Amino acid sequence: MTDVQVPLTSRKDWQSDQEVRWCPGCGDYSILTAVQLLMPELGVNRENTVFVSGIGCAARFPYYMNTYGMHSIHGRAPAIATGLAVARPDLDVWVVGGDGDLLSIGGNHLIHALRRNVNLTILMFNNQIYGLTKGQFSPTSALGKVTKSSPMGSLDAPFNPLAVALGAGATFVARTHDMDRPHMQEMMRRAHDHKGAAFVEIFQNCNVFNDGQFETLTTRANRDDMLIPLENGKPVRFGKEKEKGVIISSDGAAHIVNVADVGEDAILIHDEARPEPGLAFMLAHLASSVNEPTPVGVFRAVQTIEYADANAKQLAAAQERSGAGDLSALLHSLPTWEV
Repeated sequence: MTDVQVPLTSRKDWQSDQEVRWCPGCGDYSILTAVQLLMPELGVNRENTVFVSGIGCAARFPYYMNTYGMHSIHGRAPAIATGLAVARPDLDVWVVGGDGDLLSIGGNHLIHALRRNVNLTILMFNNQIYGLTKGQFSPTSALGKVTKSSPMGSLDAPFNPLAVALGAGATFVARTHDMDRPHMQEMMRRAHDHKGAAFVEIFQNCNVFNDGQFETLTTRANRDDMLIPLENGKPVRFGKEKEKGVIISSDGAAHIVNVADVGEDAILIHDEARPEPGLAFMLAHLASSVNEPTPVGVFRAVQTIEYADANAKQLAAAQERSGAGDLSALLHSLPTWEV
């Protein structure tokens, strides 16, 4: 970002004049509110902020932010945002999409944006269904999910979004949910402040086509026993009395245990900055469904060279070596053919 004076703003300054049009009760409202309340705290200018989306319910997001934005084409938001972030590294570029948009037709673009470590803040709204097209199963829908497009149950094993991101080499990976605004904002803040590709999965309720999918985890009465908070440098413990924890057993896998059975010293200490992603990958696979205790928080946060920086250094080195480029000479260089 450039060193410019950032005026004080409020949520109202970040709200556009567009009527918000999601189904009443949709979790997208909660996410939008969290972002609009967070933006004044990030120390950025609206004029240097861009939201890029694909297609889907979540993709209406840029309309509701009083910033620059682009409602692009299905699945291509990471590719379009990559071009923008590389051409204009002074901008603050966010990508917003749903699980269908980013993991189905957009899966290829997502993994390449992550592996290149482009300076993007990517928010994936995961409601485990296609909402805009009226309730078909998505890449994250549970095995056996009965929908309009799978009346006898889906046969597709679902993607684990965090495992996909980690497998692509993402340098920042986190998970949160739409029922906890402070936690959402903290994950978004951390993602925004990360230099490189930051991926945040947000469990988001679709109250029309997949209502209550995350209730087992996110209702206030269940959170202590079902959500496993990841805090860097602290033991991975949960439960009303922190009576449960996570260990790495002799078989090299992560397991949930009663702390009293193994002792406090056996409990895993979370290390989000661990260079290799193995630990984060195990934690991402700790729950096989939303009916089991599930980790939330920052899984991985490491620093490597960011793509636009690397690109600028390479261009500078090429110019120093060869001088100013000659487009005409390039076009007429061998091999050429006359047709």
